[in-house]
Amino acid sequence: MLMPKRVKYRKQFRGRMRGMAKGGTELQHGEFGLQALEPGWITSRQIESVRRAIVRKMRRRGKYWIRIFPDKPVTAKPAETRMGKGKGSVDHWVAVVKPGRIMFEISGVPEDIARDALLLGKYKLPIRTQIVSREEAL
Repeated sequence: MLMPKRVKYRKQFRGRMRGMAKGGTELQHGEFGLQALEPGWITSRQIESVRRAIVRKMRRRGKYWIRIFPDKPVTAKPAETRMGKGKGSVDHWVAVVKPGRIMFEISGVPEDIARDALLLGKYKLPIRTQIVSREEAL
C-alpha cells in the first residue's frame, strides 16, 4: 500500500475539491492515460487495485506510470465510540484528484491492449474517468 514515509503534520483537515486540476493534465510518459472527469478521494487500496488490473492485462509487457500519490491522511474514530475526546487516529491515506488529472499512463503495448487495461482499471475507481491517448491530444 502506498503511503508517505513521513509527514510534517499527522492529521489534516478534510479540505474542499473545487475547480479543475492545476497540473498533471497532459500525458508526460506514456501513449495512453486514464484521466479523471470528476473530483474525489482515491485511496491507496484503490490505486493498488488499478495497478494490479493494468499489470495483469498487459502481461508484463510495456511500462506503466502512476501519476497520483496518497499523501492525505484520513482519520476515523473506532466503532461504537462516544462523541468528543478529540479527533480519531489516521485510518488510511488518499490522493485528492480533481477533474482533468491524469492518474495512470501506459506505453509499449498495442492500442487495443492498452485500452482494455485502462478500462479494467477504470472499473476499480469511484469516480468517472476517460481514456486519453497522445494522438487525440495533438
